[in-house]
Formats: sequence, C-alpha cells, structure tokens
Amino acid sequence: MSKGEEELAQGLARVMGQKAGALKGIENLNRLSGGASQETWAFDGITADGPLPLILRRAPGGTAASKRETAVPLATEAALIRLAEKAGVPVPPVRYVLDEEDGLGPGFVMDRVEGETIARKILRDDAYKAARPKLARQCGEILAKLHSVPMDTLPELRHSPAAAEIKQYWETYKTHGHPHPVFELAFKWLRDNVPAEDRITLVHGDFRNGNLMIGEDGVRAVLDWELAHTGDPMEDLGWICVNSWRFGNIDQPVGGFGQREEMFAGYEAAGGPPVDPERVRFWEILGTLKWGIMCTLMYEAFKTGMDRSVERAAIGRRSSETEIDLLHLLLPRS
Repeated sequence: MSKGEEELAQGLARVMGQKAGALKGIENLNRLSGGASQETWAFDGITADGPLPLILRRAPGGTAASKRETAVPLATEAALIRLAEKAGVPVPPVRYVLDEEDGLGPGFVMDRVEGETIARKILRDDAYKAARPKLARQCGEILAKLHSVPMDTLPELRHSPAAAEIKQYWETYKTHGHPHPVFELAFKWLRDNVPAEDRITLVHGDFRNGNLMIGEDGVRAVLDWELAHTGDPMEDLGWICVNSWRFGNIDQPVGGFGQREEMFAGYEAAGGPPVDPERVRFWEILGTLKWGIMCTLMYEAFKTGMDRSVERAAIGRRSSETEIDLLHLLLPRS
C-alpha cells in the first residue's frame, strides 16, 4: 500500500468510525479500475456482525479538481441517489457524504452491490442467461420511477432540453474543424424535428448497459449519476437504444438484451405516461450523434498528443460506426 493509500485508509477509518455508523475500522481498501472521471474504492467496514461491503466514490486525489461542465458535484450525485431510492429506483444506498472537515476531499460512501457491469459479460455469460429476457422491461419500470422523482425535491441541476443539447454539441462539433457530412445531415434533421418541451423530469443522462449493476435476478442498481439533469424523460429511453450500447447485439435495441416494446410496456406499467416511439427515436438519433462527436474528441486527444493511448485512438475510430448508424436511423421507413 502506498503512502497515499495508507493516509486514505486512516482518514476513512476515522471518518466512518466517528460519523458513519460507528464502524470499528476498515480493511481491504482497494481502488477499482472503473470510473474515468472519479476515483472508486472498495473496502469493508468492520462491524460487530462482520464485514460491511462499501464503496467510496471521490474526486481524483481528494481534490476539488475542475470537471467538465456537464458533470454534477459529488454531493449532488449522493443527493440524487437518495431521492431515487425513495422513488423505488434500485441504487446503492448512500451511507455518508464527506464534508470539508473530513479532509478526504469531495465524495461519498455507499453500499457495495454485488453484480456485473461489464456489458459483454452480461450479454454472453451463462450466469445472466435467465436475467437477460427481463432486463428491457425492468429498465422501463426503473425509468418510470426515476422520472417520477418530484421536481421540487431536486438539488440544483442544469436544464438541458433537446434544443440546448443540439446547440451544445453543434458548438463542440465545430471546434475540431473536421467535416462530417453525415453529422451535419443529422443536425439538420434534429433541428427540423425538435419535440415540444411539454414534460420535464429528472433525467439520468447516462442510463445504459455498462452503468447498470446486473445480477442473476436482473437489474440490482443504477450507477453513475454524474450527468444527471432536468429535461425530456424520453432522452433516457433513447440513449439506452443507441447502437453503440448494444455491444454487437444489434437486433436487441435496448442495451443489446431486449426490444423497445418491452421497455415501453414496463415504463407504462410502472406509472409512466404512454410512450411515443417517434419521440424516443428522436433521442436515439441525438444520442447516436452525441456519441459520434464524443468519439471525434477522443481522436483529437490522440492526434494532439494530449493522450497517446491506443484506447483513445480506437474509440476515435468508432465515429465512423456512428455515421453508419445515423444513416440507418435517418433513412425513410417503409
């Protein structure tokens, strides 16, 4: 264990012992590989009844480093998880939110939910064979509950309706100066088909296969709330259908494991209003375009030398896949 890890373990043991359940100590502190923008640490709290599996999510290095403007603060993430839990959304319960006097930086401690987040394992391993047929409907049910969180209980969040999303990504697209005619065709279609802003809810912002903890019984927890905002709830239903999140199972549009109709049925059965498939299609097109532009940014980071990893170059190359996806989505349907 490095000096920094020892200091974190000591500080975490102190905080959890004094303020968060009177734990007798902690053990097995281990940094997890997941999470590009925040640190994620697994550890066990020592209790009289045995080990308590926990997760620490905190800012890199324990500092309040600047983040992309679309990401919410960690304390806001924790507040949203607690609100979602009250609404019946499966989440890892938040145990404690770090404050300044704790000396560990921004972050929070939550229960560690057992399961799998790696999409290819979820879609292929026999362990999840019984769960896969349930997942699309479960996603619809979960999103209906998530979108029912009362607006007057939400912490401060950015509001990002369709028109604002289009504008934001157009400005991003223009910065790298490399033309993509298919992207520009998609931008024109989106501008011509902006839906009315007639329902505003909490939006998760990154609800997809990979951000769901899956067990043999189905969805156990919704993770990664840092892109949450208010806007059109159909954004979440469209995002999980983006082809890039099907991981090769292109005939299963919902996360690579189910059909749109199954998700829509679950959404309506759990109290959501009737789903307009064309509105979801709008958000699937916008989501595909957004991911394509994100891929080009990955390539720019590689090209400029800011990040010369093979991963950055490989993801950047995937922008061409999103162009094919956009053409399929934009072609007139018979």
